[in-house]
Amino acid sequence: MARSPFTPSFWRSPLRGPWLTSVLGVVLLGGITLLYVTGLLSYAAYNPDLAPVNDKTPDKGLLGFYLFSWPTDPHWLYRLTQGVHVTLGITLIPVLLAKLWSVVPKLFTLPPARSLAHALERVSLLLLVGGALFEFVTGVLNVQLDYVFPGSFYPLHFYGAWVFFTAFVAHAVLKMPLALRNLRQLREEETELVSPDPAEPTVSRRGALWFVGGGSLLLFLTTAGQSFDGALRRTALFAPHGGAEPASGPGGFQINKTAAYAGIDQVETSEEVWRLVVVGRAGRTVRLSRADLLRLPLHSSALPIACVEGWSTSDQWWRGVRLRDLAALVGYEDAPPDLFVESLQRHGAFRRAALRANQVADPRSLLALSVNGEDLTPDHGHPARIIVPAAPGVLNTKWVARLTFGDL
Repeated sequence: MARSPFTPSFWRSPLRGPWLTSVLGVVLLGGITLLYVTGLLSYAAYNPDLAPVNDKTPDKGLLGFYLFSWPTDPHWLYRLTQGVHVTLGITLIPVLLAKLWSVVPKLFTLPPARSLAHALERVSLLLLVGGALFEFVTGVLNVQLDYVFPGSFYPLHFYGAWVFFTAFVAHAVLKMPLALRNLRQLREEETELVSPDPAEPTVSRRGALWFVGGGSLLLFLTTAGQSFDGALRRTALFAPHGGAEPASGPGGFQINKTAAYAGIDQVETSEEVWRLVVVGRAGRTVRLSRADLLRLPLHSSALPIACVEGWSTSDQWWRGVRLRDLAALVGYEDAPPDLFVESLQRHGAFRRAALRANQVADPRSLLALSVNGEDLTPDHGHPARIIVPAAPGVLNTKWVARLTFGDL
């Protein structure tokens, strides 16, 4: 009689069993928990409850219960949290695939439900497997800048994370006592994971774990470098922002969107045409040329650029006008309020962004005019860009055209 996936003897690998599954599960328990926490922090960094332009999931409701005002200290905070989130997610891929392989016979167990409790467990397992694949696939595609999924990455990944992690917690609560017991046992219990007709082994279970660990280490070594500069970045072979820097000179560090992609016309950014419009209290408005800005008190800040795709730069030396000094020009001499920033950018997300009052008040927050001793290049936001400590890269708006200070 022909075997089918619903027949226990169809699954013949001698490696499958409670011990291997438990080891992989314990690794994923810690890894996915950290992945989830850093993902929530990444979402909070956008300050989505500040203004609709920052909120890509307006229907989140209670799912936004934890949101807080994102701080500006330490200035490398987002660089750390998002770098860990992306690098860890990619590193865990071999572990996740091995875990799914180890339990795949359970998906074909008959009958589908032996009791109500068993039916609930099977449903949670389907949500867990489907959610894991969805989150890891969309995350990797976003890192690779391949937006082939329908809709926006932000809501898909955000809501998918809640579904996945809810199923993950339920599964961990149900299975963790059993997993710990399996790890302590010298002999494995007979379960549906153990083949009744195993094939001859070609590798030990510990050898399989070394293979999975080696795959994770390889992905780590070829991804983590995108969060660093110099030689380490060249090791990030699987990351779009790995390899050599895009140019030489003071402005030769990584960028996300080029001026050409954003539709920036050189004429509108020229000294003769470009003017910064600053709006403040009671509609008070000033228009400033780049020469006007250069005559204001200038300050320097050493800050990185860090993006949601996980890549970042080391601290760059920015010089420009403090945002709080621009707020003072339009009537906010004491405590600067929130800020609404608009760019010349023609298309794409985050053409506009909102910054909290604490970000505006930080003395390191600048409307930058130069970086590393030279004027901004067009791709880095010439004639002026925002740079704020610990903020995601998309909130450091380039090609700034208008600043509106006031409660949002």
